[in-house]
Amino acid sequence: MRIRWIVPLLIAGGATAQELPPPPKPGNNPVAAPRSAPEAPKPAPESPAPVPPPPAKLPAARSATPRASAAGAVAAPSYKDLKYAPLRQVEIPNVESFTLPNGMKVYLLEDHELPVINGFALVRTGNLFDPPDKIGLAGIAGEVIRSGGTRAATGDQLDEKLEDMAASVEAGIGETSGRISFNALKENALDVLQVFHDVLTEPDFRADKVELARTQMKGVISRRNDDASGIVAREFESVLYGRDNPYGWSMEYDHINRISREDLLAFHKRYFFPANIMLAVYGDFQTADMKARLEKLFEGWTASQPTVPPFPPVTQKAKPGVYFAEKTDVTQTFFAIGHLGGMYKDKDYPALEVMADILGGGFRSRLFNRVRTEKGYAYSIGASWTANFIHPGRFEISGSTKSLSTTETFKLIEEEVKRLRDSGVTEAELTTARQAVLNSFVFNFDTRAKTLSRLMTYEYFGYPKDFIFQYQKAIAAVTRADIQRVARERLHPEEMAFVAVGNPADFVQPLESLGKPVTKLDLTIPEPKIEAAAGADPASLQRGKQLLERAQQVVGGADRLAAIKDASFTSQVQLDASAGGLKAKVRTRWLQSGHFRQEVELPFGKLTTYSDGASGWTATMQGDRPLVGNPMKQARGYLFRAYAGLLLSDRNPGRTVNSPAENVIEITGKEGESVRIAVEPSTGLPVRESYNDGQANLEEALSDYREIGGVKFPFKIEIFQNGKKFSEAVFEEVKVNSGATAEELKKHP
Repeated sequence: MRIRWIVPLLIAGGATAQELPPPPKPGNNPVAAPRSAPEAPKPAPESPAPVPPPPAKLPAARSATPRASAAGAVAAPSYKDLKYAPLRQVEIPNVESFTLPNGMKVYLLEDHELPVINGFALVRTGNLFDPPDKIGLAGIAGEVIRSGGTRAATGDQLDEKLEDMAASVEAGIGETSGRISFNALKENALDVLQVFHDVLTEPDFRADKVELARTQMKGVISRRNDDASGIVAREFESVLYGRDNPYGWSMEYDHINRISREDLLAFHKRYFFPANIMLAVYGDFQTADMKARLEKLFEGWTASQPTVPPFPPVTQKAKPGVYFAEKTDVTQTFFAIGHLGGMYKDKDYPALEVMADILGGGFRSRLFNRVRTEKGYAYSIGASWTANFIHPGRFEISGSTKSLSTTETFKLIEEEVKRLRDSGVTEAELTTARQAVLNSFVFNFDTRAKTLSRLMTYEYFGYPKDFIFQYQKAIAAVTRADIQRVARERLHPEEMAFVAVGNPADFVQPLESLGKPVTKLDLTIPEPKIEAAAGADPASLQRGKQLLERAQQVVGGADRLAAIKDASFTSQVQLDASAGGLKAKVRTRWLQSGHFRQEVELPFGKLTTYSDGASGWTATMQGDRPLVGNPMKQARGYLFRAYAGLLLSDRNPGRTVNSPAENVIEITGKEGESVRIAVEPSTGLPVRESYNDGQANLEEALSDYREIGGVKFPFKIEIFQNGKKFSEAVFEEVKVNSGATAEELKKHP
C-alpha cells in the first residue's frame, strides 16, 4: 500500500538524490528505502551430505627430539622430522533399527555424553520432482512446512514455544531429499517431539507464510545477476545438464506465481507418508523407552501413497565451447570450466578424487602453482571431481582472474589438463594428495551423530552398508598408474565447456582466440506475465469475491468504507538498521476522488509529494520537480493500494478480484497493477500485502487494528523488501472525513 519516493539524502558531505519509500498510512505502506545490494541467495538445505567433505586440518603431530646446535642452543626441528599418529579407524556405533507398524523406518542411537536428544526425518522427495510450470514448489514447501505452522498452532506460536525450551524444529527440501530435524534438551524432549510430529504430519501452510515465501523466492530471482560468481555457478549447471530439465532449469517469476497453498498441501500428501520416511533419533535416552514413545507418537499416522518413482536421469550432454555473460561492473573474470563427472559408486571415483586434488586441490596443486604462483593470473583457482549419489556430478575447474589475463588463463588451464593426461604424476604428488583425501575423510565420522547420518544417507540412496570401508580402502590403494589411466579415460579437454562472466572490454585477447565457438549468455530475467486474473476460473473469482466481502465486513462494512471521502494518517517510520536506521515523521492525506499528498519530515529537511494519478510533483530542499517515470508509476501504485479503495475493489469496474490460493485475494487493474492480500482465516482481517513497486518485491505485514469512525485500520505496518525487513511504521493518528479538498492537497509548500 506504500510507495518509494525520491528524497535527498546527505552522504559523504554532500546531498544525493536516492529513493526512499513513502511512509505508511494505515492501509497503505510507507517508506521503502534505496534498494541495497542483495545478499546472494542461499541454497536450499540438502539432507544427505556428499561422501568426502572439504579438506580438514590434519591431526596434531608429534615432533622429533629437538637437535642441539654446535653452540649448545636448541634448534627448531624441521617439518620433515614431524611424526604423525596413524589415523584411527572409523568405528560404526551400535544403531538399533526397526520399522513402525505404519511403515516408517526408525534408527536409534544412544549417546549419553550430553543431556540432549536430537533427530531428523529423511523424506524421499526433492526439487527434481518440481513440475516444469511450478519450479520452486519443493523449496517453498520446505520453508512453509515449518513457518506455516500446524493445525494446532501458527508458525510464530511454534517459534515462541520452542524458544522457551531452548529447542528447535527446522525443515528444508533440497535436490534429492527433504529433511525435518529437531534439537532438544532431554527434559523437554517429549514436548519437542510432539511439535516435530505435528510439523511432519499435519502442516497447515498458512496463507500469509506462503505469500512471504513466494516474496522471498521472487527476491532471490530479482538478485540472481548481482553476484558474478553466482551467475557462473548457475549457468555452468545449465550448460552442463541442459536448461530443459530439473538439473539445469531456472526458476522464474511466473513459476512462483503459479504456486498455491493447494499445491503445497498436495505436495505434502504425495511425499510425506510413513513408508517414504526414515527417522533417526540420537542422544541421551534408553532405546526401549524411546522405541515405545515413537510407537505411541506415530500410531495414528497411517497415511499411504503409491511408491515414489526414481529421480529423473541425466540425459543431456553439454556442447563444448565458450559460454560468456557480459557484466561491465566487474574488474575480474569469474569462470567455471569442465564437463560431466560421475557418481560415488563409480569404481574409478577414488582415483578421480585424488587426481583432482593433484590438479587443483590447494596451494600445492598444479593449477595453483602454474596459474597463480608462476604467472600471477588468478586470484583463486581450484579443481574438483564432484560426484553425486544417483546422478553424474561435474569435473570442474573454477576461480577468478584479472580481466586482462582472461584468455591467457583459460589457455594455461587447458595445458595443465592435457599435461596431467599425457605425463602422469609424481610419487610425491600422489602421496600428498592421497593423504589429504584420507585425512579429510575421517572427519565425516568424528562423532556418533555424524556416523549415523552417513549410514542413513548410504541406505537412503541404496549404497552398501560397508561403503565407508570400501571407499577408504580404495583411496589408500590408488597408484600413479591409476591416476594416469583415469586422467586419460575420464578427462576430455576437447569436450570442456568454458563458462565465464566478465567485462570483455578489458580483455587483451578476445575469447574467439581460444579457437572454440563462443555463445553469449542471455541473463535477462523474464518479467512476470499478468495472467493470474485473466486465467482465473469462475470458482476462484467467486472465492475472491467472498473473501473480499468478508474483509469488508470485519473492518466495518462496505458502506462505511465507501463513506470515507478523505483520510489523514500520521506515523513514525523507523528504517531497519541494515537500511540506515533513519527515522521520519510522515503525514499522508488521501481523497476518495484519487488525490494524495505525503509530507515526510527527515532529520535534514522536509519532502512533500503530491499526485492525482495522472501527474504530480515532489518538493525538496533543492526545489520542485515533476513526477515522471518510475516515481510516477509508484504514485499510481500507491493510489491503487489505498486502504479504503483497495477493499472496495469489487465496486470498481476497472479491477478484477480473484483468489489464486486459499485465504489469498488477488486484485489486478486494467493497467497491470497487482497486489495480493493474505487474510487471517480466523478473523478475516488482511494481515499481509505483497506487490512489486517497479524496483523490488515488497511486502507489508499489517497488525494492531483499531477502530476509527466505525472502520478498523492497521496501526502498525512492517515492510519487507525482497524478503528482508526494511522498515516499520507505527501510526499516531488516523482521521477520516475531515473535509480536505483537492486544492488543499495540491498546494505547493
